[in-house]
Amino acid sequence: MLKHWQSHQEYLHFLHEAKVHFDSSQRKRLSSEFASARDKLRLLDLDPVMVHLAPFYSTTGRPALNQPQIIRSLTLMLHLGVTSLTRWLNRLASDDLLAFLIGCSPSSLPPLGSYFDFIDRLWLQNPAFERLGRKDLFPAHKNLKPSKKPSKGEKLPNRHSGITEIVATQAVSRNEFPFHYEKLLQELFRLTALLPSLHAGLIPSDGLVLSGDGTCVHTHSFPYGHKVCSCSENGIRVCSCPRHYSDPDAAWGWDSDLNCFYFGHTLYMLSSHNDRYCVDLPLHFHFFDARRHDSVSGIVSLKEFRDLNPDIPVRDLCLDSAHDNYPTYQLCKTWEIRPFIDLNSKSGRPKSIPDSIRIDPDGTPVCQAGYRMVYWGFCSKRSRCKWRCPVACKKVKNCSCRDSCSSSPYGRCIYTKPEWDIRLYTPVPRGTTEYKNIYKNRTSCERVNDRVLNDYQLHNMKIHTKKRYSFFLWLIGTNIHLDAHLKKLRLQATA
Repeated sequence: MLKHWQSHQEYLHFLHEAKVHFDSSQRKRLSSEFASARDKLRLLDLDPVMVHLAPFYSTTGRPALNQPQIIRSLTLMLHLGVTSLTRWLNRLASDDLLAFLIGCSPSSLPPLGSYFDFIDRLWLQNPAFERLGRKDLFPAHKNLKPSKKPSKGEKLPNRHSGITEIVATQAVSRNEFPFHYEKLLQELFRLTALLPSLHAGLIPSDGLVLSGDGTCVHTHSFPYGHKVCSCSENGIRVCSCPRHYSDPDAAWGWDSDLNCFYFGHTLYMLSSHNDRYCVDLPLHFHFFDARRHDSVSGIVSLKEFRDLNPDIPVRDLCLDSAHDNYPTYQLCKTWEIRPFIDLNSKSGRPKSIPDSIRIDPDGTPVCQAGYRMVYWGFCSKRSRCKWRCPVACKKVKNCSCRDSCSSSPYGRCIYTKPEWDIRLYTPVPRGTTEYKNIYKNRTSCERVNDRVLNDYQLHNMKIHTKKRYSFFLWLIGTNIHLDAHLKKLRLQATA
């Protein structure tokens, strides 16, 4: 049970009282070396977390102590770039100033076991089905490396034909996807990061431009396991006995950027960009199997985000060509979201478009001289898009077909209908200035991925399993939101 939860006001009062006992060197360090850390922790209000976590603790038994202090401790650890929990606890024990910063006296610091107990408690998988101990063994051939490589720049195909359509259908018909073990962590991320950013105006409440992408997370685990049998002692070097795996969740995936196989997980994140303060914010995270295709991960993540955040309406969705499939477009239409998805070059011309109209790969009509026609708005009365001659619109100076095409100074017009193909003819037509400006938001995914993997060093953390990765990503994402709040306050102070 939760014996006592240090409220945010109690934490601020504790910091104020603790400063009285600091010597001059500690005061100097607090105002210089740890100034940003202090400001960040003062902004981190954990009161809503206590209300949310209370049902997950028993009302009897030994009480749990210092839970908010553990959250602040790990938030501070990530802020200072420490990647080892053991090394961090040693640093806490040797530096009284750090102990006071997390809301503890140096004599009452939480032990290492309390940290791991807290991490385990937030993972919603039944402990009886977790197989992580030394005695839990798996087949020796569990993680055989694939032999066939995709072409350069391509990703592994879906393992099951039609899986994207099945998942998109279930996203509408069912309340929740199974095996949603990180749901509690996502709910805590909403409380510690999303809602404060929403109230501060860092996330728009009237229509969000959401971007999604998957990234490779390389685990620090040997893919072929560790032998626990006595075959080596008996002179048998190669055996097929069951083995222990440090990260049984990990699998082989394809890194299209490095053009090689990697062993680990796929992290799929939804993010947004704030133009006013020039910040990129993670909004949702989910660790998937390394072999999972982004087209499936994107649908699952979008449904989870909508279910967890009904007060943050999604207006636009920006995705790369891995998501270019009809089920995703149909799902966006069902949920009234405008899709901005890069086209897959392998897709051909849809049969629903009349043969009399020439189009380029993104669906824009092409005149008989070979020039792209100019979008001229949507005709609501007839539910069709209007396209005009590029010469008449002064986009092209000279045209060899001008006299034979149309004698009118207005130029030839062509009309396309969105119902011909929801993939090519999106609510905001491809090739237009509006489409290009909104699709630029998708680059926020790369910047958020870089902050998570490199700035906050998730790739350097010697951790295993989706449970640990998901837990630390909650706190990394919260750190990124707190950084945005501090940047906003600095800009307002200098304005």
